[in-house]
Amino acid sequence: MTFENDFSNNTTRALSQIRRLVDEGDLPSDGRLPTERELCEQIGCGRRTVRQALEVLEAEGLLWRRRGKGTFAGQPPQANTGLAAEIADEVDALGVMEARMGIEPQLAALCARRASGEDVDRLRVLAERTKASTDSDSSELWDGAIHRLIARIAGNALLQAAFDLIDTIRTAEDWQHKRHMARSAETNSIYHEQHQQIIDAIDARNADAARAAMTEHLQALTDNLRRSLAENL
Repeated sequence: MTFENDFSNNTTRALSQIRRLVDEGDLPSDGRLPTERELCEQIGCGRRTVRQALEVLEAEGLLWRRRGKGTFAGQPPQANTGLAAEIADEVDALGVMEARMGIEPQLAALCARRASGEDVDRLRVLAERTKASTDSDSSELWDGAIHRLIARIAGNALLQAAFDLIDTIRTAEDWQHKRHMARSAETNSIYHEQHQQIIDAIDARNADAARAAMTEHLQALTDNLRRSLAENL
C-alpha cells in the first residue's frame, strides 16, 4: 500500500469515527469535542489526519472551532455582543419572540429555496441530537444549532445579521433560564415534531410550507414562554 493510500484510509477512518462521535451525541453539554491529541489517541492516527477530518466536518457544518477554546458540535454562536449588550435590558422575553417571529419564518422560506441535500441531512442530524438531549443545556445547544444553520443556509446577509443579534441576546444566561422554565418532556416532544415539519418543508423545497411551519413553531414557543412567565411571577 502506498503512503498516499494509507493516509487516505486513515483520514476516512478518522472522519467516520469523529462523525460517529458527533452523531451519537456522546459529548459534554456544551458540545465540546476531545482535543486533537485525545482524538489522535482514541482513533490511532496522526494529528495531520485528525485536523483534515475536522476541516471536512467543519465545512459540512457539523463542527465549529474557536481559537484557544476548542472544537464544538453544531453551529457557532454569533458575536454581536456589543449591540446586544446595549439593548438587552430594553427587551423582554416576549419581545425577543416577537422579533424572532418577524425574522425566522422568512429565513426558513429562503432556506427551502436554497438548501442542498447535504444541508437537509445536517438539519436532520441536529434535530435528532435535540430530541436525544437529556438536559436543558444540551437541548438549548442543539436547538439553537438548528435555527442557526437554517439562517446560514438562507444566505441573506441582512436577515442573518438581524438573526445573529437576536440569537446573541437569547443565548445569555438569564434568557437560558427563562427558556428552561418553559421546557418540559411534553413541550420537547412537540418541538421535535415541529422541527421535523420545518425540515420536511425545506426538503420539499416548499418555501410557503417552511414559512408556515416555522411560524407555528415560534408561536408554540411564545405561548409556552408566556404561560411559564405568568406561573413564575
